[in-house]
Amino acid sequence: MTEEQRAVHDEITGGPRAAGPQAFRLTDRDGRLEGPFNAMLAAPGVGGPLQRLGAAIRYATDLPGRWREIAILEVAVARRSDFEWYAHERVGRNAGLTEEELSALRSQADAATFDEAERTVRLVCRALVAHRDLDDDLYARAEAALGTTSLYELVVLVGYYDTLALSLATFRTPLPAGEPPVFATEP
Repeated sequence: MTEEQRAVHDEITGGPRAAGPQAFRLTDRDGRLEGPFNAMLAAPGVGGPLQRLGAAIRYATDLPGRWREIAILEVAVARRSDFEWYAHERVGRNAGLTEEELSALRSQADAATFDEAERTVRLVCRALVAHRDLDDDLYARAEAALGTTSLYELVVLVGYYDTLALSLATFRTPLPAGEPPVFATEP
């Protein structure tokens, strides 16, 4: 690795993602970054700021963990991103999502246990990945249910994870060894 690549690598493996209990591995047995983080090393001048944005979204927002993970999993389903699902299904469990709720997210079914704010998070995410915007009614609903700050954080989160899904697909990032794909290969 170059000095710049090593700096990004060390920032990821020594930052907030590495602190506390790990829901998924950041590196393989040889210390290589897993998932979207490895591709960030291709252009560390962009990869470094991108991973810092991701850390801010995960650790410096006021989004409740359940909302955050519902949103990430909605993006994973919409983009058929096996790695995003693999990683955030585990994080979602740690945030309190049940197996029934995870199954509902994966199949895009209603989850009877989701409250109004969680249902709104799902609708916002679906609209953003499909239309890149919210209509006036959904915007008003989201602002009322989530608040302006959380709505902004949610919009940025969706954009960030959509970017990761694009990178994961483009660079054909594999799942960790032994992990089965979640989504069928055909679109």
